[in-house]
Amino acid sequence: MDKLRGRAEALKIAHLLDVEPDTLAFLQGLPVEDVRRFRTQTVAALFDRAPDMLDRIASATRLVPAGVAAAISQKALGPRLAAAVAGRLEPARAADIIEKLPVSFTARSCAHLDPRRIEGIVGRLDENLVVRIAVALAERGDHLTMGRFVGHLPDSALRRILPQVDDAAVLRTGFAIDVPERLGHIIELMGEERLASVIASASAEGLWPEALAVAGMVTGEQRGRIASLTAGQPQDRLDSLVTTVAAQDLWESLLPLVALLGEEERRTVAELPSLRGADVLAGVVRAVVATALWAEFLPLVDALPAESRKVVADTAGALPEPDLDALAREVDKQDLWELVMPLVELMDDDAKTRIFALPAFQDQAGA
Repeated sequence: MDKLRGRAEALKIAHLLDVEPDTLAFLQGLPVEDVRRFRTQTVAALFDRAPDMLDRIASATRLVPAGVAAAISQKALGPRLAAAVAGRLEPARAADIIEKLPVSFTARSCAHLDPRRIEGIVGRLDENLVVRIAVALAERGDHLTMGRFVGHLPDSALRRILPQVDDAAVLRTGFAIDVPERLGHIIELMGEERLASVIASASAEGLWPEALAVAGMVTGEQRGRIASLTAGQPQDRLDSLVTTVAAQDLWESLLPLVALLGEEERRTVAELPSLRGADVLAGVVRAVVATALWAEFLPLVDALPAESRKVVADTAGALPEPDLDALAREVDKQDLWELVMPLVELMDDDAKTRIFALPAFQDQAGA
């Protein structure tokens, strides 16, 4: 999940700085909380040190009717400067001016508005206008800006917006949402049928990483529903999910979902053609070693075909000593020996000898 959160944070910073995302790709390798703090600092640097000129323009707009200020914003300032000025106004005054502007102009301006001002302004706008702006942002494909706004919208507006935006826009916006704790509630508003449609679109639109990110931001029963709906997709779509996860090394996002599946659903995943390749399975093992997701991975291993279990066993048996010891300690800590021993039985004699010599295994044997 951290990898996807880091990717989203890097995209948001690139959006703020108006640079190509690839130029900030290095941020994705840093701790996600550090990148989030850097984004907060970026916002402060961009908007707190505004030129005195903006404050003078803002002061001038307070002296004229909102309609006149809107005309000046549209004809003299343009979307970027108008948004900068709006960020210097009281929220109520900014909302008065926005309501006099064309929706298309406002949608273009939204991308340049101080994110910290959004909640105060949105709460003062007419709901009909909020809906029209959101739909305009979706039509522009500006999902990062939608991600800033959506967490601040009331339920009544969300119920009207959701039917007017396509499934891909929902996923892309969810991936970029600035208030992730609000995402679960938005999913409830969508309903089961729409949620299933959104998940189905992930394969068709190449949006499996976005779907995994959304699943990682919700909890409990909702995450289980997403996992189950995903497992119910046709085999070719599930294969595309595994292929994407393998190519981008997103196992830390997928395996916790697989662990939530029922036995039959897990077997469906285990029998996917994309999970039979030795390279893919070896990649999963390496990812599990790095993330200590053995409790999430071993139930899936138990459902794999015999030849695939053998690949996993050989890969695990060939791990470097420190990784093998960490594996054994994690297994012992979570009491997963019942799932591990069938794998040990598939290992060659050298691997078994190494396993049996591990302190964690010796402790288990003596218990």
